[in-house]
Amino acid sequence: MDQSLTTCPKCGSELKPIETTPSGKKLQRCSQGNWNPDTRQTEGCTFVKWINDPPKELDEKCPKCGANLVLQTTRFGKKMKKCSAGGWDKATRQATGCDYVDWMDSKQMLDEDCPECGEKLVLQTVSSGKKIKKCSTAGWDKENKVATGCTYTQWMKG
Repeated sequence: MDQSLTTCPKCGSELKPIETTPSGKKLQRCSQGNWNPDTRQTEGCTFVKWINDPPKELDEKCPKCGANLVLQTTRFGKKMKKCSAGGWDKATRQATGCDYVDWMDSKQMLDEDCPECGEKLVLQTVSSGKKIKKCSTAGWDKENKVATGCTYTQWMKG
C-alpha cells in the first residue's frame, strides 16, 4: 500500500495522524472512522492503512543466492530474515527473485523445569510484545483447534 497516501481511497476524507495500537503496531485510519473498543468494531468509514517499519539490512548473506539478508516484521508482529533479492508482484500475487525466508522463533529455552510435568520451560514473546513462560511441550492442534501437551503458562510482568 502507498505509504504517502493522505486521503481515504474509500470516501475521499483526510486520514488521521498515525497511531500506535496497544500491541505496538502502527496504523492510520480515515478521519470518518473510529475504533470502538467496547464493540471491537470500526464505526464509520472502515479504511485502515497499516504502517510497516522498513526492513533492516543485516550483516548476513543469503544462503541461496549470496545477496544481503534483511530483517522484516509483518503487520501481525512476526519477524523474519529474508533475502533482499526477493520481492512480491501484487499483480500476479507471486513471489519474485530469491524466495529465501527464515522465520524468527520468538521462543527461548530456559533452564527451569515445568512445575506441572517436569519438562523444560520456554520464554516466548507474543506478537503484542508481552512475554510468557510456558511448558516446552505445549502446542496447538490447528485442525481440531485444541491445546496439546502441558498447559502450564505464566505471564511475565513488565
